[in-house]
Amino acid sequence: MLDGDSSSVEYPDLHRMVFNLPAIDNHAHPILKDAHRDAFAFEGLVSEAQGAALTGDSVRTIASMRATKELSKLYGLDVHTTWEELKEHRNGLPYSDLTGICFERAKLQALLLDDGLSGVEDLVESYRTHDPFTTSPTKRIARIEVVAEALMEKILTPHLGTDTLDVAPILSKFHDSLYYALEAEAQNPDVVAFKSVVCYRTGLDISTFISQASLKFSILEIFKKYQSGENIRLCYKALNDMVVQVALEVAASHDIPVQFHTGLGDNDLTLLLSSPSRMQAIIKAYPNTKFVLLHASYPYTREAGYLVATYLNVFLDFGSVFPMVSQRGQEAVLRQVFELCPTNKIMWSSDGHWRPESFYLGSIQARRVLYKVLGEMISDGDITEIQAVKIVKDALFENANRLYGLGLACALE
Repeated sequence: MLDGDSSSVEYPDLHRMVFNLPAIDNHAHPILKDAHRDAFAFEGLVSEAQGAALTGDSVRTIASMRATKELSKLYGLDVHTTWEELKEHRNGLPYSDLTGICFERAKLQALLLDDGLSGVEDLVESYRTHDPFTTSPTKRIARIEVVAEALMEKILTPHLGTDTLDVAPILSKFHDSLYYALEAEAQNPDVVAFKSVVCYRTGLDISTFISQASLKFSILEIFKKYQSGENIRLCYKALNDMVVQVALEVAASHDIPVQFHTGLGDNDLTLLLSSPSRMQAIIKAYPNTKFVLLHASYPYTREAGYLVATYLNVFLDFGSVFPMVSQRGQEAVLRQVFELCPTNKIMWSSDGHWRPESFYLGSIQARRVLYKVLGEMISDGDITEIQAVKIVKDALFENANRLYGLGLACALE
């Protein structure tokens, strides 16, 4: 499919909107600094796998083969270029040129970045450094577990070396400190959302009631590990659920959304606990908080669609499957999104991270699939081309602009 010229396509107005609208990327991460451009395996561009499963198996997926072909075209290489040849060519390109062409072709008006990446802060660019890549300023998404872990470390450090720990005042101090820290984040004009990775830590079946005994036990266990030299990590369900509850309360009071990692992830995630259907109780308990389900909740997209359709305060991001899933899979995901989701509650993201190519592939693949799936719906008589154009504008721009209170003017009408 030609991505630029609309003159010879079946639905020219739809084509023009899909491939020319500068989009709001409602969930992404920073890119690596030039000095650290090779800090992580390049195969992470197309897979969430780890170790040998990443470097050995991921390049044999259809998604990887497709990405190789698309990046070869971007770099001006032969269509038969191999993955290894692609990497070798890429390594010889100036990083500024590589970044420039990827973001230019991605056509992004604004980036919303989750920059709460523990342990790699020195490897990545600051969120403000991304401003030249878009026509509107970059905004931040505050990751609540990172805020909570920093506070827990500060609170527990003075007690290192002691044999006993009076948990009750520590729990109270942690709760109050977290509340005020998240209040400060919410009041920061650059912060437009919170994000939780509780899905990775203890799963999405977030409790609406947490016993004090469970909370105290969680703190004692974290303290024991900290005493033995381990880093602070929230990995006990009671404490993780409390952190989420505090964030939901603060977010509601400031009318900012809370994004949740759902579905697709690496092997640190328990797949059975990553379905958004497990969040139904917490969604009901916080009707004034806006929940954003990230990554199309793949492979639980239909469950996500049910929640979005039946709860006013739930929204769906359909990123990350681009480029992690094959094109046929992406089309199936988008069809499932449209089965039930109100089109004013869906938003695109690249889930771009580390490499500028992730933003390019996330954008161009999503646009191609949008055009194909919506074109089929027009052909089937489900919608008109005018309605399809509106759906694209909402999904790529208007819904995120409204939900996050960005106040941006659309650059294409």
